[in-house]
Amino acid sequence: MPRTARELLETTTGKLAPDPHANRLLPLIGRGAARTATLAALALEQRHVIAADRRAFLHLAERSGERPACAAFFTMLAEGEALAQDRLGAYAAGCGAGEAETAVYEPLADCQAYPAYVAWLALNGEPADVALALSVNFATWGRYCATIALALRRQYGFGDAACAFFDLFAEPSPELDRKARAAIQEGLDTDSLDEARAHRYGRLLGSYEARFWHALWELDGRGSAPAPL
Repeated sequence: MPRTARELLETTTGKLAPDPHANRLLPLIGRGAARTATLAALALEQRHVIAADRRAFLHLAERSGERPACAAFFTMLAEGEALAQDRLGAYAAGCGAGEAETAVYEPLADCQAYPAYVAWLALNGEPADVALALSVNFATWGRYCATIALALRRQYGFGDAACAFFDLFAEPSPELDRKARAAIQEGLDTDSLDEARAHRYGRLLGSYEARFWHALWELDGRGSAPAPL
């Protein structure tokens, strides 16, 4: 087992890297072929994801107890979710997803499987293991956001404000990377990090991430938004 956080993060990221063709929605957005209604559904799903993840990260920070590096990492994640929530509104408005659409929208189960599992990890996961698993998954999410931010500008004519949500995750964050490595190293130094367990967490997070995008891809193919109850 690698004994430094950087080594472990690099090897785990390599092992859990998703199939580059797994996200079928991404190329549609990239060439401007995804429907605006699908882009709106992405915004509306993210409203639920962000709110749930922020609470989960705060709980993980609290559960970290006397492990200050883990607590600092999860606290920063929670702060990032609050910022993401602020930026999401402009993107939603650009897609035509206003208050009326938000009020009647019913989330897709496969899109909400990811935050449901993050909530499970917040209750049951060893914080250092969760820190490693999330950091691996964030690398994939960041690449997706970079592609979407570029496509929104080039293919859909969105301005900077409407793209700011995706820019937030697409841009490198040296401070978050530093805190992630510190949390993982803390787990290694205290023997609280289990590589096999963290690998399982990361694999499942990746699977739920894939379900999120596949559900939206299927929605785009149906040509209509899900009907409200």
